[in-house]
Amino acid sequence: MRALTVIPLTKDSARLDDIGEPPVSDGPVLVSTLAVGICGTDIEILSGAYGWAPPGHQRLVLGHESLGTVEEAPAASGFAKGDYVVGIVRRPDPVPCSSCAVGEWDFCRNGKYTERGIKEHDGYLSERYRIQPEYLVKVDPALGTLGVLLEPTSVVAKAWEQIDRIGGRAHWEPTTAVVTGAGPIGLLAALLGVQRGIDVHVIDQVTDGLKPDLVRALGATYHTGPIPDAVKDPDVIVECTGVAPLVLDAIEYIGPGGVVCLTGVSSGGREIGIDPGALNRTMVLENEAVVGSVNANRRHYQAAADALSAADHGWLARLITRRVPLESWAKALDRQPEDVKVVIEVRPS
Repeated sequence: MRALTVIPLTKDSARLDDIGEPPVSDGPVLVSTLAVGICGTDIEILSGAYGWAPPGHQRLVLGHESLGTVEEAPAASGFAKGDYVVGIVRRPDPVPCSSCAVGEWDFCRNGKYTERGIKEHDGYLSERYRIQPEYLVKVDPALGTLGVLLEPTSVVAKAWEQIDRIGGRAHWEPTTAVVTGAGPIGLLAALLGVQRGIDVHVIDQVTDGLKPDLVRALGATYHTGPIPDAVKDPDVIVECTGVAPLVLDAIEYIGPGGVVCLTGVSSGGREIGIDPGALNRTMVLENEAVVGSVNANRRHYQAAADALSAADHGWLARLITRRVPLESWAKALDRQPEDVKVVIEVRPS
């Protein structure tokens, strides 16, 4: 079968390969892949900056934002032929640590977890894969191929869960939220905020086009200026860019008792002058909280599935701006001005 593979930490090593059928040891459920979304993590792996091959292998099958249909499954698995499904990315470490032992592998404490398509476990960008049923999530069939958005939605479902938990340390009735960045993660974070009944404001650089239209179609407000020009003292800020000045702005401009959730990953090597004493004083005196959030466990995947099912499917369809056939996979890497989410179609729908 065909699969997109790469030699981790080796630039320009990606190629479309013929590989063997998925091993039965991966699980009893056989899934036929429909589509795989491309995100920044994939770009990093393809550039040679990131990734780990499975033990004993040189190459890694790419892809972690999956959508497929079940081909075969045991009767007691909870799945049946034809079900739309998404594979969970992370697997608990084999020790396991205290978090992985209770299904909270997104909080793995020793770093020995594996991740399909990223770290020591082949991904989903192959024509078929096998999986254990506990790492598979059903997708509302009404969503169809829009189910490929489930994995990135799981990331923001976890982020909102963290926000709610931390905010709930005291009386918590958030009314305003700022989302920095109108990429897929930012737009999906805005979607979940709107679904909570919160007044959502999204900040990005582009002044017109699809991204502002998508924000307005949600019933949210789009801005291009600094956070305090968008809303004063927001209850929640979800930072989705990883851009260092925006990270600091989010911490500086959160409202009293508010929660900043950082979901973007920053690149190092750049120093920015700050007044740590003033920052500390404000955070302490105004009971502010900052939390980082990454990955997701099964609970977040299910929350994401519910959120997508409840969303306007027409709006979701506009997030997928390009669909690229598997044999033309390299075109998925050529960023276009209007790109939001680019998807590689493994089996055309």
